[in-house]
Amino acid sequence: MVGLADGASLSYDRLVLAPGIDLRFEALPGYNEAAAAKMPHAWTAGEQTALLRRQIESMEDGGLIALAVPANPSRCPPGPYERASLIAHYLRARKPRSKILILDAKDTFPLQRLFENAWNELYAGMIERVSLSQGGRVTSVDPATNTIVTDFGNYTAQVANIIPPQKAGRIAAIAGAADNTGWCPIDPVSFASKLLPAVHVIGDACFGGVIPKSASAANAQAKACAEAVASLISGKPQATPRLVGACYSVVAPDYAFSQSGVYQPRDGMFAESEAVTTSPLEATREVRAAEAVSAQSWYKSITVDAFG
Repeated sequence: MVGLADGASLSYDRLVLAPGIDLRFEALPGYNEAAAAKMPHAWTAGEQTALLRRQIESMEDGGLIALAVPANPSRCPPGPYERASLIAHYLRARKPRSKILILDAKDTFPLQRLFENAWNELYAGMIERVSLSQGGRVTSVDPATNTIVTDFGNYTAQVANIIPPQKAGRIAAIAGAADNTGWCPIDPVSFASKLLPAVHVIGDACFGGVIPKSASAANAQAKACAEAVASLISGKPQATPRLVGACYSVVAPDYAFSQSGVYQPRDGMFAESEAVTTSPLEATREVRAAEAVSAQSWYKSITVDAFG
């Protein structure tokens, strides 16, 4: 049964859940929903993203923006670095003496060399990243003083963008589809939950191997899951899904790069079935500008495809 907000309920033979992510406030001492009103995560759209924008706009030139990045798994792994890039684009034009400090719970991240090359080319001296092995993992925060505590030191920033660890959206836990990792293990052929066989989980909430938590991957999962559910209901054999995912990272309005991959089930998980294709490290600005146009086209296409 599915319970609705108006008190009604619906029965189902097969249920598809796309619960997205929730934030694990409890995983970061000092951080909670009240603290997010001063140190925004801006990892869910709405007031949080608007708050982060207002803080950046009101910051005096010469201020420090600190961006705390969690360990994997998380929604859109390149997202924090794209965010840092676009904040730097704004700062370069409006507050050129300001700096961005990325405090990272990882040593490496997707498209790292492409991002670092872009930072050197576009925002030299403006973005500094402290990796896990350099002491970048955030261990606690103090909202009263805007202080961020790491393994090796403390930082006080004028704007503190704290992205906490994540888990599957709350309804997944209520349904019993999330395991003790906080994510939803699935069968990669049917997307059926390994905990609840009549429930299928798609998108960021599911854990099924190397397929990324990205909009493109979620869109591909939705289509493959629909085919799997139709086959299960009709009693027909299920086709082995072949999912194509593409991710664009925009570091300036006229500068972007991308990565794409093909994923198929292997040994109960999604694995890369073909080599991942990434934008070349050495490319002209014309190529980067063309990819920025492609990124906008991709966004329009997937929005229409998903929402009509």
